[in-house]
Amino acid sequence: MNTPNPLNASPDLSVADDYLRRILRSRVYDVARETELEFAPRLSSRCQAKVFLKREDNQPVFSFKLRGAYNKMVGLSSEERARGVLAASAGNHAQGVALAARRLGCRAVIVMPVTTPQMKIDAVRSHGGDAVHVVLHGDSYSDAYAQAQQLLASEGYTFVHPFDDPEVIAGQGTVGMEILRQHTDDLHAVFVPIGGGGLAAGVAAYIKSLRPEVRVIGVQTHDSCAMAQSIRAGEVVSLPDVGLFSDGTAVKRVGDETFRLCRALLDEVICVDTDELCAAIKDVFADTRSLLEPAGALSIAGLKAYAARSGHAGETLVAITSGANLNFDRMRFVAERAETGEQREALLAVSIPEERGSFRRFCGLLGGRNITEFNYRISDARSAHIFVGLQTSGRSDESSIIARAFASEGFATLDLTHDELAKLHLRHMIGGKSALARDERLFRFDFPERPGALMTFLAAMHPDWNISLFNYRNHGADYGRILVGLQVPPSDQSQFEAFLRGLGYPHSDETANPAYRLLLAAQP
Repeated sequence: MNTPNPLNASPDLSVADDYLRRILRSRVYDVARETELEFAPRLSSRCQAKVFLKREDNQPVFSFKLRGAYNKMVGLSSEERARGVLAASAGNHAQGVALAARRLGCRAVIVMPVTTPQMKIDAVRSHGGDAVHVVLHGDSYSDAYAQAQQLLASEGYTFVHPFDDPEVIAGQGTVGMEILRQHTDDLHAVFVPIGGGGLAAGVAAYIKSLRPEVRVIGVQTHDSCAMAQSIRAGEVVSLPDVGLFSDGTAVKRVGDETFRLCRALLDEVICVDTDELCAAIKDVFADTRSLLEPAGALSIAGLKAYAARSGHAGETLVAITSGANLNFDRMRFVAERAETGEQREALLAVSIPEERGSFRRFCGLLGGRNITEFNYRISDARSAHIFVGLQTSGRSDESSIIARAFASEGFATLDLTHDELAKLHLRHMIGGKSALARDERLFRFDFPERPGALMTFLAAMHPDWNISLFNYRNHGADYGRILVGLQVPPSDQSQFEAFLRGLGYPHSDETANPAYRLLLAAQP
C-alpha cells in the first residue's frame, strides 16, 4: 500500500517554519554523534541508483532516539527534572531517556511493553543504572503509553514523549540537518521509517525548509501503518492492533503533531511486509556487515520498493538506518525469510505418484535449479507430498511459472511462496509415522553444496530402494545437512553398504536414534 500525499500538491512548507529554528538550536551532541552517510555499493547496483545509508544504528544506544530524548530533557527546568521523568517506549526511546537521565542526574521511570526484546530491556538498565526503573506492561507501545499516563496522573512525573513533542521532533530533525550537510549534490529522495512519526516529521521539516525539491518518503509495515491510514483518512486513525515483528514501529496511534507535519510535508508513505524487511536486513549486512533491527531496516525496504518503479535509475537515494537493537534469536527467522523477501526462493507443494522412479523423474524436472529445502515423508500407497524450496532469479512471477511447469508434467502443484501458514508452520511439520515405512533405515548425510549433488545420490541408488523420508534445507554452508529414510529389503543390506561406501558422502546411521523410534519409525 503506497500512500502519496493525498493533496497531490506541493508540501505545505509553512508548517515547518518554527521547526527549522528548533532544529538548528537543538542540543543533541552532548550525547549523540554525527553519524556517517555511507555509500552502499551492492544496494546501488541492485537498485540501479546511488544509494547512501545514514547510519543512525551507529549511535551510542544503536538508535537515533537519544537525539530527541536528550534534547527534550536538557531543556527541562531543574524543578521538572527534580520530579523525575517518565517515558513509554518500545525500547529505543527508553535507552535514550535512560542515558539522558544518567547524564543529567535525574530519576527516570520507563514503561515498556512485555513484548520488548530482552536485549533492549537490559540495555535500558545498563545505560540508566540506578537512575532508571523499568516497568513492563502490555503488548505494544500504545499499551505501555496508557499505563504511563496512569502513573503520570498519580505520581506527578515529567513526561518525555517518544515522538509527539516539538523538542523531541526537533532533536530527531538533526538527522535531516546532517544529511543535507553531508550530501550537497543532487538528491532525489530520503526514506524515513515511521512508528509514531517523530523522526519523519523532524527530517521532513528540515529538508523541506531548505531543499523542498528533495522527496521525503515515509516507510511503515502493512501491519503497523497508522500514519499511512491517517494520511489517507485525513485525520488521526487508531489501529485496533499492530504487528510486533518491527517492534520499534509498533504504534497503534501516531501523534497529533507528527500527523500534522507528516501530512503536510511527506511526499509519500510506502508500506512493506515482513519478508521485505528481512531481505532489507540482509542487504545492509551484505554492504556493511552490520545487523539492523527490523524497524532499522524499514527505510531500505521502502527504498527498494520505490527503486523498483521505472524512471528512477541513476537517482541518489538516502535511507536512514534507524536502529540496530536486534535480538540474537530473531536472526534465524530473518535468514529464513530473507530469500523469499528478495523473491529469490520459490516454495512449492508438489504431489507425485507413489511409484518407483517418480521421485527421480520429479528431480529431473528441477534441472539446474539449486534446491534450498526439501521435505518429504511417505504417506499413502497412491501419492507422495513434497515441500520443496527452489532458488530463483528474483522475478516476481517465477514461482508461478515453475508451478505451471510441474503441473504440465502431471505433478499437481501448489505455489506456497506467499502463503504465511506454509512459511511459518507447514514447512516444519512434514512427516510423522507411516505404516508404509517398513524396512526403513534412517541416515544423516553431508552433501556438498553444489548443483547436481542430489542427482548424484539418486543416480547411484538401486531402483528397488525407495526413499521414504527426505529433509533438507540449504543454509549456505559448505555442506548441506540432509536426513534420508530409505526402504532397503533385508536381502539387499550388503549391496546397500557397498552403495554407502562408494557414494563418498559423510553419513551417520540414525535408525536406532530414540527420537526417530518414538516420532517417525513405523511400528513393528
